[in-house]
Amino acid sequence: MSSSAETNDAPRDVVVLAGGVGAARFLRGVVRAVDPSEVTVIVNTGDDRVFYGAHVSPDLDIVTYTLADRIDPQRGFGLKGDRFELVDRLASLGHDGWFRLGDADYANCVHRTLRLAEGIGLDVITDELRRDMDLGLRILPMSNDPCPTFIRLSDGRRLHFEEYLVREGAPTNVEATDLSAAMKAAPAPNVLEVIESAKTILVSPSNPIVSIGPILAVPGIREALDASRAPIVGVSPIIGGAPVKGPAETLLRAEGVEVSALGVAGFYRDWIDGFVFDEQDEKLMPAIEGLGLQAVALDTLMLSAEISENVARAALSVAGRIK
Repeated sequence: MSSSAETNDAPRDVVVLAGGVGAARFLRGVVRAVDPSEVTVIVNTGDDRVFYGAHVSPDLDIVTYTLADRIDPQRGFGLKGDRFELVDRLASLGHDGWFRLGDADYANCVHRTLRLAEGIGLDVITDELRRDMDLGLRILPMSNDPCPTFIRLSDGRRLHFEEYLVREGAPTNVEATDLSAAMKAAPAPNVLEVIESAKTILVSPSNPIVSIGPILAVPGIREALDASRAPIVGVSPIIGGAPVKGPAETLLRAEGVEVSALGVAGFYRDWIDGFVFDEQDEKLMPAIEGLGLQAVALDTLMLSAEISENVARAALSVAGRIK
């Protein structure tokens, strides 16, 4: 097994903040546009939770499996071709089976759990799984500390994000998102250093509230972004006034953010320099540029790796103009 000294810690020029399916699809374009050895991804861990005795890191795994071309294309998470004998058997014995974790996916999560029990950091374990799938980029969790994201509903319930999303089906009676755990955590080793040394920083088209928000909530990360001399370019997860996937509309509204490319640009404006959004929303260009952002509009519905590459190159081009 590897140790922290064995992780891939060479300097990287492009840093990407990421979480969820949208980020994974964007990243497959980034590693086509840029040599993977030049890329570091900082991934949200607010969705992490123990299921069936195993530590599951949904966003870390979605990114890793997608880039390894092993993601289940129908579900957008998990491993393609996986079996579900374990979770089905547990359900038959009376255990909750609402989180459908496949057998091979479960084995990866058990590896993570066993290594954590040995005192190994999540960053090192993430790198072990990255190398096992022969990926050339660097993948870092935002923190090695527990950072669970909770959703508060108007009926008084406070649910872990995975309970809210998967078990409850993302109800719309959201009052607020609770990132207090992330606010008490420390950045994972090397996170602040890669931000400081980055030449370009990209923000994936992830849910701004529960994918990017937890990363920014970790003490020191927002400050490092503010201090960075690298151009920071965000990509909108909203196309034509709606999210491509997930509960971003509900969560943005709960935080008082307009559900539009302009709303996301305004939400990010204090710490980004540029913005990429979909051509369907090109009429918003004057307002987005009016926020002081360099911007470009193109097809951002990343249904293929080629489109993902186009979006990545557009973001890099905007960053180049800012430089």
